[in-house]
Amino acid sequence: MGKYDFTTLPNRFGHHTYKWKEAETDRQVLPAWIADMDFEVLPEIRQTVHDYAEQLVYGYTYASDGLIEAVQNWEEKHHSYRFEKDALVFIEGVVPAISTAIQAFTKEGEAVLINTPVYPPFARSIKLNNRRLITNSLVEKDGLFEIDFDQLEKDFVEEDVKLYVLCNPHNPGGRVWEREVLEKIGRLCKKYGVLLISDEIHQDLALFGHKHVSFNTVDPSFKDFTLVLSSATKTFNIAGTKNSYAIIENDALRKSFQAQQLRNNQHEISALGFIATEVAYQNGKAWLEDLKEVLEENIDYTVAVLREQTDIGVMKPQGTYLLWLDFSAYGLSEEELHARLHDQAKVILNKGTDFGVEGKQHARLNVAAPKSLVQEIVDRIVTAFPKKGSCEG
Repeated sequence: MGKYDFTTLPNRFGHHTYKWKEAETDRQVLPAWIADMDFEVLPEIRQTVHDYAEQLVYGYTYASDGLIEAVQNWEEKHHSYRFEKDALVFIEGVVPAISTAIQAFTKEGEAVLINTPVYPPFARSIKLNNRRLITNSLVEKDGLFEIDFDQLEKDFVEEDVKLYVLCNPHNPGGRVWEREVLEKIGRLCKKYGVLLISDEIHQDLALFGHKHVSFNTVDPSFKDFTLVLSSATKTFNIAGTKNSYAIIENDALRKSFQAQQLRNNQHEISALGFIATEVAYQNGKAWLEDLKEVLEENIDYTVAVLREQTDIGVMKPQGTYLLWLDFSAYGLSEEELHARLHDQAKVILNKGTDFGVEGKQHARLNVAAPKSLVQEIVDRIVTAFPKKGSCEG
């Protein structure tokens, strides 16, 4: 392991952090849900934020040339994606960017498609903007999610889909979609005139030798109908600084997106978001390499223990630090399942049904924490969900 500390649990209490909110009043529960990490941030980020505090005046800020170059260099070096600086649009978050795109490129009542189960704000953003939600269910095969392309094409045609929101790497399944899969998606979008939003916020967290492929690198023609969304916030555990970006190479799409962004007054970004992103991309390579080793170790440990000592089905992720758990072998109702997790195991996981109807009897587990905390969380789950025939105690 490298020079960074991934073994010490930072104090999360008293910081108004949403992940640990319930634990503020009930110190017996352990949160393993919201996708932020219980690791200290990159030291250079901490120092830069400290230096910013010493400025004494915190006014409006703009994206510096250094920030723009840092994003371009990171995308090219790590994801082989080269683009002109004019294609880059900063916005406070990937989810706000999805809402902005929905508003800019579709009308009320038009169809927007997602692959479920998937990150809950996708469906929420579509429904709250009065668009018609089309859910294309992923199929589990050999322990991984797959896209049913026959059904996807059928949905495109029969539902007259205007916009497709893709999650790559996938949350909650951790699927890192291969180039061949992305090419098939792009061909269908091109054939039926469907715009694509590719949420690639977990792009830097491809694990176990898997390689993230940015959608616009698959085929140059895909740039004509695609918005790629990403951020340093998931990679470097700086979600609270509020900054992300869209890469929109089609001039007309970018102008429409920026016009909607201005109508929504979403064009101003936190100074902390700007500086944290720049420093992360300039200095974070070694930290990220160490982090990925820790995440792989935590995932391997969790998968091995749960498979050996419980009847929980575990989808081992190819990327992200999120595990999709299947509790259907226990025959519990949704209420019984989550009561046992919360009240008996004293752990907080995301409810599977929040990700779609396919999430019944499922939950999402976050293992981005020091190994000691992960072990305690896993031990609690094992105790509450023993193998059939074992004494439940």
